[in-house]
Amino acid sequence: MQRYLALDFIRGCAILGILLLNIVGFGLPAAAYLNPAWHNNLSTPDIWTWALLDAFAQLKFLTLFALLFGAGLQMQLPRGSRWLTARLSLLVLLGFIHGVFFWEGDILLDYGIIGLVVWRMLRDVPATRALFHTGVLLYLIGCAVLLVFGSISDPEPTRSWLPGASDLQYEQFWKLQGGWEAVQNRLDHLSSGLMALASQYGWQLAGLMMIGAALMRSGWWKGEYSPQHYRRTAAIMLGISFTIAIPGVLAQWLLHWEFRWTAFYLQAPRDLASPFISLGYAALCLGFWTQISRWRISYMIQCVGRMALSNYLLQTVICTTLFYRFELFMHFDRLGLLMLVPAIWLVNILFSVIWLRFFPQGPCEWIWRFLTRLAAGKPSAQLPNR
Repeated sequence: MQRYLALDFIRGCAILGILLLNIVGFGLPAAAYLNPAWHNNLSTPDIWTWALLDAFAQLKFLTLFALLFGAGLQMQLPRGSRWLTARLSLLVLLGFIHGVFFWEGDILLDYGIIGLVVWRMLRDVPATRALFHTGVLLYLIGCAVLLVFGSISDPEPTRSWLPGASDLQYEQFWKLQGGWEAVQNRLDHLSSGLMALASQYGWQLAGLMMIGAALMRSGWWKGEYSPQHYRRTAAIMLGISFTIAIPGVLAQWLLHWEFRWTAFYLQAPRDLASPFISLGYAALCLGFWTQISRWRISYMIQCVGRMALSNYLLQTVICTTLFYRFELFMHFDRLGLLMLVPAIWLVNILFSVIWLRFFPQGPCEWIWRFLTRLAAGKPSAQLPNR
């Protein structure tokens, strides 16, 4: 299958960018992910860190990764139903293991489940424009469902939004101690996540995958349009998106992160802006790819993108070791956690560059491909040598 170096670069940026938010999920209580006012000691640097990340990174890199995942499904379609079903089923299994035994913030399970539905839709919708419009519609349905949830929710904040001292102590206990207690809590989190996937987030994720697939069909991801087109698209997309997103960030701040508004209603501006921002970032990369491809760091980030699964799981290994095994959980504020991110990025980059000097693909990618061939009935002799 042909490799598109610009896509490897964009995928690498997405994997590295995801850590900007995931580091909060690793290093602070679950309530802190969306609510910077989860405790009473809210500092000015913490607020500004939250605001900048919310405007420029929150959901944006996950959205970008979902769009690329859909593009990948489109590229994999010629391999047939057995290949795709096996590949995505294995991703579901890996996501379950990752989410239950390692970290409750897993996204692989969601991508695998929705991917099993979406690839059939890609197969059955031959028109690119119809596919794109269906993706947009599904995404908007997910945004509307979130507003419905807000209208029927209790205005009083839940313990997951404003945890008490005992809640924080218990969360710290099971995350640091691990064992069966941690597994039970992650299973609870998994069940809640599956309910959210079925009722709201799944609509958005399916829509993004379909939009990404439609853009791959049209040649947009392949760089088949002019640099001027991509640069103009980036300017328009980013202009529209920040016009939507920044007022939402300011409104949350002014409302002091009031539960119903911040958890539901003001998620809508972020959700609506995220696809525009993500595609704007991608368009910038594609529009200036001739210049970007000359940078040495570009090749390094491409390596990260080629080993996206391995690097995503490596981030889990690093962060769970730092925060749970070395007991650094709740020892940093947002700004402090953000300062740790470049060091983890460096590990991702060095690992990817060194590994790909000796092997054609990442370790997890190779295992995934090997098991897919076995499950799909392909002879293992066809596997490339490592």
